[in-house]
Amino acid sequence: MPPSVEDRRSSFGHCLRQWRDRRGLSQLDLAVISSVSQRHISFLESGRANPSRDMILELATVLDIPLREQNVMLTAAGFAPIYSESDLHDPQVEPVRKALDFILHKQEPYPAVVIDRYWNLLQSNSAATHFMNLLIEPQALQKFDRVNLMSLMFDPQGLRPFVANWQEVAGHLIRRVHREAVVEGQSEKSIALLNELLAYPDAPQSWRDLQWEWHTPLLTVNFVKGDRCFNFFSTIATLGTPYDITLQEVRVECLFPADEVTEENIRKLPNF
Repeated sequence: MPPSVEDRRSSFGHCLRQWRDRRGLSQLDLAVISSVSQRHISFLESGRANPSRDMILELATVLDIPLREQNVMLTAAGFAPIYSESDLHDPQVEPVRKALDFILHKQEPYPAVVIDRYWNLLQSNSAATHFMNLLIEPQALQKFDRVNLMSLMFDPQGLRPFVANWQEVAGHLIRRVHREAVVEGQSEKSIALLNELLAYPDAPQSWRDLQWEWHTPLLTVNFVKGDRCFNFFSTIATLGTPYDITLQEVRVECLFPADEVTEENIRKLPNF
């Protein structure tokens, strides 16, 4: 049985209230930055009023709600989703795929990867592949059905043993995953990833508390393999003004050497 008008109102109102709370806005704050009155926002959240599709999109825009979650809000209010979710191999996104290839190639000889919203590895350059194989035996990677960078970082059979400043890096990454889960919408996948990382027996209790403050201006990840050190910082790039869910969630993470020793060691790796 399809949801009744009352159920749809209540469901949409719940979504709207959640996103307003996540952004730290009162109903008055939201009214000020949108064309919707405070009274009407109150009615929407309580289920006493129905939103139009244009109103939903306006509120979603000012609340900076991800496209995937905008589709959820539209559906909750009884409208059809309007944002598609393409595959990166689809012909219509070929220009984007070429741009990603270009970025990965130009990042050589430093590692770069393309990941999705849940940190699944979609693509990497040769430098990232060679560096990964330097640290982890190829057969060890076979245990992962699909390479997830966060899982790989935390798994004792993954990258974790090679991270010299593990506690600092792990705490930062946990806060990052936790914050993204809250800011971008607490989907089942994002919560499952967070719970997976927190399930390791030596995860301190402090990791379970959402923290918004960073104590260092720039985090470096310090890898050690034998007598070689690789200290990296990273940049993350996203696509501007996408209207497709997949494209909005694609990220390119590039690693850069934090010191001259790392730069020299990277250039000594095979094929460089």
